[in-house]
Amino acid sequence: MSKGFLDKYFPSPEEIKNHKSLAFLRNFIHDPFLWHINRKSISGAFANGLFFAWVPVPFQMALAAIFAIIFRVNLPVSVGLVWLTNPVTMPPMFYGAYRLGLFLLNQPSKIEHFEFSYEWLQHSMGMIWQPFLLGCFVIGVISSVTGYFAVRIIWKYNAGKKWRKRQLRR
Repeated sequence: MSKGFLDKYFPSPEEIKNHKSLAFLRNFIHDPFLWHINRKSISGAFANGLFFAWVPVPFQMALAAIFAIIFRVNLPVSVGLVWLTNPVTMPPMFYGAYRLGLFLLNQPSKIEHFEFSYEWLQHSMGMIWQPFLLGCFVIGVISSVTGYFAVRIIWKYNAGKKWRKRQLRR
């Protein structure tokens, strides 16, 4: 992963400071570590963002931002990764989490048909909340750990590759 890619596609500090849903964090986001692009900061941001992408609440971005500040990892990457769960990807991802939760709890499905609508969710949440939240938590932890180590390995590999290339030029 290159710094140029991250600089080009992720929001600037000013854009995040002016984002309406993150306005309450405006006084806390002056720490330079929140904007660093290095292996530690980006891998931590991937762990943070991927975990909160699986938290089924409407304020995922705010949670990811708060924990990015607490852990002092890259804020734009943490907040940006939360958008893996968006209106298009949410239904299959959360249904998969529910199915995983059923498997882990060794329970049969309590629903006859799945429909991604607010009314269906409001009606069915009382029956599905345990396997759904367990599945979200397990996938969140697995994707967080996987993202953390994948970024560290890829970053180290790319750094070694660049170093070897420099050595050949000498």
